[in-house]
Amino acid sequence: MTDQTYRIVVINAGVSDPSSTALLADRAVQRTIATLDARGKTATAQAIDLRELLPELPQALSSQFLGPKFRAAVEKLVDADAIIAAAPVYKAGASGLFTSFFQVLDNDLLIGKPVILAATAGTARHALVVDQEMRSLFAYLRALPVPTSLFASTEDWTDKALNTRIDRAATELAILIESGFARAVRDDSWGRYQHEYGSAGGTEFGIDLDSDMMKLATGGSVRKQAEPFDLP
Repeated sequence: MTDQTYRIVVINAGVSDPSSTALLADRAVQRTIATLDARGKTATAQAIDLRELLPELPQALSSQFLGPKFRAAVEKLVDADAIIAAAPVYKAGASGLFTSFFQVLDNDLLIGKPVILAATAGTARHALVVDQEMRSLFAYLRALPVPTSLFASTEDWTDKALNTRIDRAATELAILIESGFARAVRDDSWGRYQHEYGSAGGTEFGIDLDSDMMKLATGGSVRKQAEPFDLP
């Protein structure tokens, strides 16, 4: 048995109570903890319920200023050995709350961290959202999503195949956690990354809106001044 206790952080973007999104994430984390226990490892879970961050979200998006609940969420992610990220699907995409949360974070915060990606929806028509949209987001953040993604529509909850996928994803996550890759990156290479908050890292505030280029880009006109010249 190892003395190390692994930390798993569950990010839940469900807003209803009860929430099918929270239920799927909970089943995934319980299976992961049980899998690690069977392999002689110990793990604990912490939750980040994104609906609790809603009051702080507008300011975080507009100015990269993080309120106390946002900072607490970031601290959990800093110490996480693995993440389970679950979102409801609306209109063929992960919820705006889910994507907005990750747009605010330091672009390098999740580097190397193993992740289970999960989504819920009312119809199986949204099944590809996890792999087409959510997986690309986490690829940009340079996290390590496990090969098996989780999706549950209304009819999936009574299908044994969902349990099979959850078990498979949990096993994949447990093995990645045991590899220690995320911790090794943080201990040995963290200073080699360029850490920036938000989609542009705050660089958008350095744009000169009065430059000729920006005036033309926004539909304005530029009056070119005559250049002085010397008579021979």
